Amino acid sequence: MDVVEAKEIVRAEIDRLTPTLLEVSHSIHANPELNFEEHHAHDTLTGVLEDQGLAVERGAYDMATAFESRVGADDGPTVAVLCEYDALPGIGHACGHNIIGAAGLGAGLAVAKVAEALGGRVAILGTPAEEGGGGKEFMIRRGAFDDIDLAMMVHPADRDLRTMHTIAIQQLDVRYTGRAAHAAASPHTGLNALDAAVLGYNAVAALRQHIRPEERIHGIFADGGDKPNIVPSKAATEWYVRSGNMDSLEALKTRVLGCLHGGALSAGCEMHHEWIDPPFYDMLDNHPLLDLYVQNAMEVGRHPLPETEGAMVVGSTDMGNVSYSVPAIHPMIKVAPEGTPIHTPEFEVHAGREEGDRGVIDGALTMALTLVDCLASDETRDAIRGAFPGTT
Repeated sequence: MDVVEAKEIVRAEIDRLTPTLLEVSHSIHANPELNFEEHHAHDTLTGVLEDQGLAVERGAYDMATAFESRVGADDGPTVAVLCEYDALPGIGHACGHNIIGAAGLGAGLAVAKVAEALGGRVAILGTPAEEGGGGKEFMIRRGAFDDIDLAMMVHPADRDLRTMHTIAIQQLDVRYTGRAAHAAASPHTGLNALDAAVLGYNAVAALRQHIRPEERIHGIFADGGDKPNIVPSKAATEWYVRSGNMDSLEALKTRVLGCLHGGALSAGCEMHHEWIDPPFYDMLDNHPLLDLYVQNAMEVGRHPLPETEGAMVVGSTDMGNVSYSVPAIHPMIKVAPEGTPIHTPEFEVHAGREEGDRGVIDGALTMALTLVDCLASDETRDAIRGAFPGTT
């Protein structure tokens, strides 16, 4: 089978699947689920795969809401399309993961029709808990990407972009321990854990003046005591620490901890901290693969823009971890009016409406066409592999 015939089959398959894919997207959107709790989404996606005749491993890689389906020639190259489907607390699918899951499903099903004829295999991977849980990293550690030649997904945004400006991130939990006392009768006998947390927070606030432009530090108070008339014996804060790459992240982590320990020392309290595993790596977009995606996006009618200061989505994703393991891309697809930021109630609305539906179908088709190009050409795969860091 040549690439032209394969692409005709893929286009016809996306057309056939369109009602199913939109039903999947709407169903996941209407039933938002948090990290590692995506049972409805998992069952919806795997149910469609099984209905379409594909074998599926549910609860793959020791995660109840992960899944895997592989179709094609076992001895050929393997390309992967990734599905995300977790939501955000309070604002549901304001990151549009319903679109990611449905688009990945469509691309995988379409390529499954031609993979064996092209001498290769497609892996459809359900990757839970992107919103802080790091499901992809756990799948990496458990071997999901050991025989994958390349991987891709598409992420919703307010415009079509070649890339997302991704930065490395690690979460930090901090607990302060002091000594309780009656705040009126004997405050001098207490050690105020909330003061320790506040002083640490203010120290980080001062640090923010002196960090790199691409670095970010966000924190909240998770526990501030029980009653105003009791000197708080315990307090807690939660932090996201972000930097441009993993090396600079390690340096920033050290500075943040210094601030937080300083607060504890000033208040005479003890501090315990935990860096939450896994960290999210920065994204290493594979440029030959990305160029191929952009070519196909233009055929579909999309025109992904290069990242500029005025056209940029900044964030972190565990797809970055995948990009350190195999050649990978993470382009952005427009599903909302320009100027509508992700992680907002406004974006959540658009993710379940007409423009979100177009993102599902265009994203599925563009990825499917790109995967066909990769399976059909040894030279294309060689170029992709040659651009992967560490390849010799």
